[in-house]
Amino acid sequence: MSTPDTTTLLAQLRAVLALTNTEIQVAETRIAQARTEAVRRELSENADNARARAEAIETAIRDLGSVPEVVGPFLGRAAAAVKAMAEQAQPFDEALLGDLALEHQLLDRARYIKALATAAQLREVVALADRLITAHSATVDWLTTVLAEDALGGPAALRRTPLQAAAGTAVKLFNLPVSWSTRGLDRALDTVRSTPPALGGLLAQGARAGDVAVKTLSASRDAALETAEQVTRREGADTAADALRSIRTSTGVLEPDELPVADYDELNVSQAVAEVKELTDPADIRAIVAYEEAHKNRHGVVSAAQTRLAAIAQEVAGLT
Repeated sequence: MSTPDTTTLLAQLRAVLALTNTEIQVAETRIAQARTEAVRRELSENADNARARAEAIETAIRDLGSVPEVVGPFLGRAAAAVKAMAEQAQPFDEALLGDLALEHQLLDRARYIKALATAAQLREVVALADRLITAHSATVDWLTTVLAEDALGGPAALRRTPLQAAAGTAVKLFNLPVSWSTRGLDRALDTVRSTPPALGGLLAQGARAGDVAVKTLSASRDAALETAEQVTRREGADTAADALRSIRTSTGVLEPDELPVADYDELNVSQAVAEVKELTDPADIRAIVAYEEAHKNRHGVVSAAQTRLAAIAQEVAGLT
């Protein structure tokens, strides 16, 4: 029996090894963006599993009579570092789409490797390819879920970096249609400026800073946002009012009686978790998470809300 030509198979294994080294660095970069400890552990495990896969790929390359490229891991780390820096100027969804493209490439190459190994009757490499296919299919589903969570308004399993948040806001503002009158806008802004104590006055007194000034400024901001929402809605500018409501929700400054769960402040962890599991509107879940993180910050409640939103996102994305 003639020895099969493994040239193409080796080339694909080397390519997947280089991409896997990039995947490891990306996973480690994402750990700092994890919203909950459960997600942080999952990302850490993903990085460890990727290292194990990289070692298995290196072994397969050696078993085929070749030698893995020594510079591969260094190039993978360098590529991931460049990717991470570039993402700081990208909106959050674009960064995740980049991660998803990497995983799709790994998945497609793993399937190709399986076909090549099957043709060459290399059972161990076929088994390795199956392992890669399973791992990357799961990661594709996870990233797709995170994107769906973000599309639904969050909270996504990963937090935006400050620059990603700024980039996303800039994109939204650029694409926001002007659907209400200039007079209404002027009135809302004037209301924000004049809400006692005036924001301008507080900022001018910044020299007195410290905790008291910061808390006063925050309280004034929150009151101004609430008043501005009321004014814009009274003007018939529902789109703008909804945008202000979204800001108040995402920063956790809704009043307790505005939350989607009655008497929320009186609930213990198990009671709050039970209520969260019954929510069906992503906006309601977002309101609870933001309020929880801004006040009690009970990790069990936040994790339960994240899990509930993930289930809704998977259904929306067709993953269930």
